[in-house]
Amino acid sequence: MENGNETGFSLIGIGPGKVESMTIEAIETAKNSDVRLYEAYTALWPESELEKLEAMVGPIERVMRPALERPEDLFQRARTTSVAILVVGDPMQATTHIDFQLRAEKEGLPFRVIHGISVTTLVPGSTGLSDYKFGRPPTLTYPYGEWIVTSPLEVMLRNQMQGLHTLVLFDLDPTGAGTGDQRPMQPSDALTSIEKMVAKLHDSVVDDAIKEQAGSVFDSMCVLCSDLGTDDELMKTTRIRNLREVPGGRLNCMVFLANTSEMEQEAINRWK
Repeated sequence: MENGNETGFSLIGIGPGKVESMTIEAIETAKNSDVRLYEAYTALWPESELEKLEAMVGPIERVMRPALERPEDLFQRARTTSVAILVVGDPMQATTHIDFQLRAEKEGLPFRVIHGISVTTLVPGSTGLSDYKFGRPPTLTYPYGEWIVTSPLEVMLRNQMQGLHTLVLFDLDPTGAGTGDQRPMQPSDALTSIEKMVAKLHDSVVDDAIKEQAGSVFDSMCVLCSDLGTDDELMKTTRIRNLREVPGGRLNCMVFLANTSEMEQEAINRWK
């Protein structure tokens, strides 16, 4: 080993998009690891911030989804070196990382998790919406040719019918392969995806209540959130139908709103 550290993995949450939002523990662990791998498919940091982090902790390699889903090579490295895997946000928000942890532990490899600030906690606090009123969070996916999955919209509509807001994550990878060439979904892409899902729902076997709710989805209100936790963060309260007119940022998500309390409404009115 280069630095005399222990072997195994440190899965490090690096927060939403700038070095200053990382914990001291996260920075020190990355600095003291033999190998630093930046998981570059779940979410992305600005290149300038990644370079700043690299100057602080040492060289950082990029890895994509196949490296974690087929981790035999990483396991081999971790038997003789300490490997830090840097994950945007909190590292345990993705099932890929949980599966990776379980497989590493079965291999007898030491495994340490250092949590980071996640968009799931940033969104309620930033928008002013009550975190007690959020339902299950789906991810809006890019259409693949003529095919599109409708489950994200169904989740949004079921949450809304139950009076629950929905944190809607936006896709990062038009190919779905997780191997690179990411193009973070923009608000206009999100609207196109929703339009295709609504059209498909009309011909699907979902219950009539969902179909009826889907008919009014474009008049529903949402709060678009761009680059939260960075110096460029921006929020915009608007109707779904207007998303094509709203500029996005590097990474975007939105809150699909249900009924709001008086305080919540006052809070989100700040972003109109």
